[in-house]
This record gives sequence, C-alpha cells and structure tokens, in this order.
Amino acid sequence: MQGLRQGVRLENQPQRCKPCRDARKNSTRGERQMFDATCASCGKACKVPFQPREDRPVYCSECFAKMKENG
Repeated sequence: MQGLRQGVRLENQPQRCKPCRDARKNSTRGERQMFDATCASCGKACKVPFQPREDRPVYCSECFAKMKENG
C-alpha cells in the first residue's frame, strides 16, 4: 500500500490554516457536557467530560498529570 502512495503528490495548497481547520472541526462536534467531581487525591473540586461513578476515582488535571508522570 505504501508503494502505491509514494508516487502521489498533493498539488493543491490547504485552503485553511491549521487553527481554522481545527475550529471548523470542533464547531460541528457541539458543546461537550461537563460534570462536577471531587479529586480523589487532593480533594479539589473539578469538572470532567464524563459522568463520574462511585466505584472509580476521579482526579483533577494536576493530580492526573503527576500520576501519569510517575508511571
């Protein structure tokens, strides 16, 4: 498959810049519903794009980044 695509060259320049393309993509998606939650690590109030469940911990952005950094 890659051999087939190697000879193909795009001749037309993009009509929109990267920020405009991203804005156009996001405008069709609609507004995302956010839910209130409390961080299981620090106890700070935060908003998350999913319905929190009692059996799973929810972390704020800072605590989530720390956990991801530590592995």
